[in-house]
Amino acid sequence: MLQHWRRLCLLVAGSLLPSLSLAGPSFENTAVVRTIELGGSVIHVSTTYAIKALEDGQTTYHIALAKDEKEKTSWMEAKIKGQAKPLAITVLDEDVDTDASSLVAVTLPKQLSAHGTLNLVFESVQTHATRPYPERAAQTDPQLLKYEADVFVLSPYDTLVQRTKVRSLSPDIISYSTPQGVDEFVRDGTVTRSGATITYGPYHNIPPSANVEFVSKYQQTISIHYNFDYPVLEVKNLERSVEVSHWGANLNVEDKIHLHNAGPALKGHFSRLEYQSQNFFGRLSPHTLDRLILQLPPGVTNVYYYDLNGNVSTSNLRAAPSVPKNSKASQNSILEMRPRYPLLGGWNYSFTLGFDTPLQDSVGWDAANDRYIVAVPVTTHISGSVVDEATVKIILPEGASNVEFTSPFHALSSSVSTHITYLDTIGRPAVTLAYEGLTGKHTGVIYVSYSVPFFAHLRKPLAVGAVFFGLFMLGFAAKRVDLRLHKQS
Repeated sequence: MLQHWRRLCLLVAGSLLPSLSLAGPSFENTAVVRTIELGGSVIHVSTTYAIKALEDGQTTYHIALAKDEKEKTSWMEAKIKGQAKPLAITVLDEDVDTDASSLVAVTLPKQLSAHGTLNLVFESVQTHATRPYPERAAQTDPQLLKYEADVFVLSPYDTLVQRTKVRSLSPDIISYSTPQGVDEFVRDGTVTRSGATITYGPYHNIPPSANVEFVSKYQQTISIHYNFDYPVLEVKNLERSVEVSHWGANLNVEDKIHLHNAGPALKGHFSRLEYQSQNFFGRLSPHTLDRLILQLPPGVTNVYYYDLNGNVSTSNLRAAPSVPKNSKASQNSILEMRPRYPLLGGWNYSFTLGFDTPLQDSVGWDAANDRYIVAVPVTTHISGSVVDEATVKIILPEGASNVEFTSPFHALSSSVSTHITYLDTIGRPAVTLAYEGLTGKHTGVIYVSYSVPFFAHLRKPLAVGAVFFGLFMLGFAAKRVDLRLHKQS
C-alpha cells in the first residue's frame, strides 16, 4: 500500500513539473532605462531592457504595459540595440493581471541559453498624454503643459536596477513631483535634475511588478509641468480621396482636414492689434498658429487649397522633382500655407488640400501576373501632430477587377465599394480603409493591385463618343421637326 502511494505521488509530481517550470521566472532584467521625450500632442518613449535568460531555449520576452499607458500608446516597436530590423511583437489578449497591466510578447531573433544576455529596445509613441495647465491662457501668456506617467516600469521579471529619464525641449521646467514611499528601492536620491533632464532613480532590486500587489503598494504617478514653445496640433478628422487615372496619367489626391489647436484655451477676447504687434516683432505666443508646414510627395502639380469661405492664396510651394520608384533618394515638396485667421488654443480650422502627382511615380506593372500595383501614402504629414480619425479612399479606374490591397499597419475597417462619377457607365471600384491615432511613425504606404482588361480602357472614349453622337443625332432630328401650330401661307 505504501509503495502504491509513493508511485502515485511521483506521478503527480512528474505531471506538475512542466507547469512549475513555465510558471518560474525565465528572465531577469539586469537594467531597465526608460527615456521620455516631452512634446505636445505626441510623446516618444524609449525603454532599453538589459535582459538575462535564466533557462535554456528562451525565444520570447514579455513586456508589461500599464493600462493607462496602453490606452495612450498608438505605436510600438521592438529592436535589438544597434540593429535597424524590428522584431515581431504580439499584444496578448490575456493580461498578467486585469487591474495592473497588459503583456506584449517580443519574439527574439535567436534562442537564449541560460545566462545569455541581450539588450532590447522598446519604442512607443503616446498620444493625448499631455494637457494644458492652466487650461486657459491670455493671448500673451506662455504655453504650459503637464505630463503624467508611472514612476516604475512594470515587468513580470525581477529587475536589478531601473531608472527613468524625462527630457524636455527646453530647460524651462516649472515643477516636477518627487515619489514617496520608495525608500527600500533607493540608495541615493530618488530624483535629480540636470538642465532639461529629470532622472527618477536608480531603483534597485525591484521584484516582479506586473501585479496588483506591487502596483497598489508602490506604484505612483509622477508629473512634470513644463513650458512648450510650439502649437499643440491635433487633426480631429482626415478624409483622403485618391483617384487613379490611366487616361490622365496622374494620381489625384484630395485631403479634407479638420485641424484643432489643443493648447490652452484663449482667456478673454482676441486682439488683432496685439497679434499684429507680436507678429511684427517675431514674438508670437507658442499657442498661436499662424502658418502650417506640410510635406507633400515629390513631383506635385496643380496644388489647390481652400476652406469653407473659398480659395486661400496665402501659400508658398517648394516643389521637388519626381523621384523614380526604385530610387533611394529621399525628398519632399514643402507647402507653407497660412490659414485665413490665426489659430489660437481651443480653435478649429477646416480646409481642403489637393494636388496631382505623375502616375508613373506611384503605379507599377507586374508583367508576371498581368496586374497594376499602385502605392498610396496614408497621410499628409503635419509635423508634431496626431490624427485622431482617418479615412483613405482609393478610387481605381473604371473596369478594374481582381482588386487586392495591403495596409502598412492595422486598419479599423476596410471595404471595397463602387464609386460613380461623371462619364462613368458601371462605376469605379473604390478601396476604403479607416484608421485612428496616426502619428509621424505611421507614414506607411497602402499597396493596391488590380487588373484592367483591354476593353475597359476603351470604355470611357466609347462612352464619350456615344454621348457626342447622341447629341449630334438629337440636334439633327430637332432640325427636321416642325413645332409650329400654324403654317404661313
